[in-house]
Amino acid sequence: MKLTANLQVSVDGVVQGNGGKHPSLDPGFDRGGWARPLFDRDAMNYVDSVYSDAEAFLFGRRTYELFAGYWGVRSDMQSPIVAALNSKPKYVASRTLTRPEWVETTVLSGYLMDSIQELKAKPGGDLQVHGSVTLVRWLLEYDLVDELRLLVCPVVVGGGTRLFPHYGVDVALDLIDSRTFPEGIALHVYHPTGRPQYATT
Repeated sequence: MKLTANLQVSVDGVVQGNGGKHPSLDPGFDRGGWARPLFDRDAMNYVDSVYSDAEAFLFGRRTYELFAGYWGVRSDMQSPIVAALNSKPKYVASRTLTRPEWVETTVLSGYLMDSIQELKAKPGGDLQVHGSVTLVRWLLEYDLVDELRLLVCPVVVGGGTRLFPHYGVDVALDLIDSRTFPEGIALHVYHPTGRPQYATT
């Protein structure tokens, strides 16, 4: 399977609270919900198609619990996102989650590198990561991401958790697709290509 990381990010790099305010998950963060007003029909059709194309999903524990509590309790299977998330295999990278209640969930509690390489070696389509910023950073550090898809929303949030920390791993990216949706969201699709080259003079 091809491992794809899919994130909604503000112009200033924020990924926290894109869908709404979650006082229990994001205590003290009062700027949640910055992405949702910007999703026009074309952008939503793209998101629907991404979820529909998934072979399986990979989550960090925090995002898994958020998705399970929202998407996992919905039964409107005419929604492509609901249908995909509630019918396809889900894998969670966690050492603390022991009894997942969401159907088709497997907890990856052993050596994570081996577990993900085994998943990637399976035949099929996309192994999709949505959100899960800590996991995405780790996957990029160990060259496990095959495709990075960023939906860049035209907003400066001004605070919150950012996709990339102040100092971290450096990654060279090959842009393979780019488009803009009517309300200004820009899609950028990249293939990581190792470490960047730096000028010597």
